[in-house]
Formats: sequence, C-alpha cells, structure tokens
Amino acid sequence: MMKRNILAVVIPALLAAGAANAAEIYNKNANKLDFYGKAVGEHQWTTNGDTSNADTTYARIGFKGETQINDQLAGYGQWEYNMDASGQGRQTGY
Repeated sequence: MMKRNILAVVIPALLAAGAANAAEIYNKNANKLDFYGKAVGEHQWTTNGDTSNADTTYARIGFKGETQINDQLAGYGQWEYNMDASGQGRQTGY
C-alpha cells in the first residue's frame, strides 16, 4: 500500500515538472543553431462545485541561432512555436 501512495505522489510531480531538451544542430565558423523543446502535462481540478476543470498541457519547440558578424558584432535570432493540448492556443514567437 505504501508503494502505491508514493507512486500517486511521484508520477504527477514528474508530469507537472515537464521535460525540456535541447540539441545543437550546427556549429561551424562562428555560426551556431540550436533546436529545443519542452512538453508539460498538466490538468487542473476544482473542488468548488463548478465545472471549470482544465487541461493545461502544452508543448513548445524552437530554434535559436547565433552568428559572429565581426570581432565586435554578433547576431542572434530565435523562433518558438507553442501549442496547447486542445490545439486552440497555438502561438508563434520571434
């Protein structure tokens, strides 16, 4: 019984924490491109009797780039795409 109680606490905590990863795609001649992502599984319950329970699960992916233009000037760029579980809340960021 104790193991079930521990699992009941640990599994939701791991899902709520989310998982984030990144990978360097390109790095040559002072030009660098990274790919990253994050997934968060989350559901909110209410106890006040209304039906406002919500699934707030989302996933985010993006690219981040950097280039050295000269010895005193560098360029940076970033693009992100965020999508919630319902597919309704899609957002693109620059």
